Amino acid sequence: MAADNTAIVEAMFAICDEFEFYGYRRVGAALRQQGMVVNHKKLRRLMRQHDLQPRVRRRFIATTDSNHDGPIFPNLAMDIDPIAPNQLWVSDIT
Repeated sequence: MAADNTAIVEAMFAICDEFEFYGYRRVGAALRQQGMVVNHKKLRRLMRQHDLQPRVRRRFIATTDSNHDGPIFPNLAMDIDPIAPNQLWVSDIT
């Protein structure tokens, strides 16, 4: 049984080195293409034990466009120091 695990783990290392974003489903599909049929629970356990967790892809999403030709309005509330309720109301249109 240990010999089977070492062959599976070596194949998993080869797959994860080539495709570092592959999770257990894609690794399992790649193993099936190589002729190794592995249960998904065993595959997840071996990947967790050997620290073969996929890297998470973070995509940069620009939420603000500061390079525009439209007017930039001044912050009129910057110098006001409210000392009681209802002295300063601020809103933002997004």
